[in-house]
Amino acid sequence: MKAIIQRVAKASVTVGEEQISSIGKGICVLLGISVEDTQKDIEYLVRKILNLRLFDDENGKHWCKSVMDKQYEVLCVSQFTLQCILKGNKPDYHTAMAAEQSEPFYNDFLEHMRKTYKPEVIKDGKFGAYMQVHIQNDGPVTIELESPAGPADLKQQAKLEKQQQRKEKTRNKGPSESGKEKAAARAKVDPSASSGAEGDVSSEREP
Repeated sequence: MKAIIQRVAKASVTVGEEQISSIGKGICVLLGISVEDTQKDIEYLVRKILNLRLFDDENGKHWCKSVMDKQYEVLCVSQFTLQCILKGNKPDYHTAMAAEQSEPFYNDFLEHMRKTYKPEVIKDGKFGAYMQVHIQNDGPVTIELESPAGPADLKQQAKLEKQQQRKEKTRNKGPSESGKEKAAARAKVDPSASSGAEGDVSSEREP
C-alpha cells in the first residue's frame, strides 16, 4: 500500500459540479492499494499517517506535532494510479487491487482511521468516481509512505524504528556517562589528544 501525504491549508473533492467533501488545515492522503495488501498494511499506514509530525508546536518549533496533536482534519482519496508500473512510457496498473476488492478494503482503511482518531474529522472522496481534487499544499510539504511488503520487512521496520527512538532519546539526554568515560580513557592513552599539539582534535573544536 502506498500513500502520498500532503500538509494542506485546505483541500476539497468535487464530482461533476458538486463539492462532496472539504477540509481546512490538516492533511490530504492519496492512497494506492495493491493486490498484496492485508489488514496489517492498513494498521501500519494508519498509525504512521496519524502520527507523522508535520506541524509546528505552540512555540513555532518545526516537525513536532501530528495531525492528531493539532486536532486537524484529514481528507482521504483512493488513487489506484499510485500502483503504476511503467512499460516503456505506458503506465500499467496490474499490481493495483481490483475495484471489487479494493472498495471494501478502502472502507476498512477509513473505518480504522476513524476509530483511531475522530470520525467527524476524517473525510473522503467518492470511490471509483472521476474526481477533481483541489489541494492547497502548505509549505509545500509532501511525504511518501509505503507499507512493508511482508513479515520480514515488518520486523526490519520495527527494528529501524526502535533504533531511531534510541537515537532520539540519546540526543535529548546529551552525552552519556559511558561516553564521557570512554573519552577520558582515550585521553589517558593518547596524551597528545589534550596537549594542544599540532593536529590536536580537541583544540580544533575550541570556539
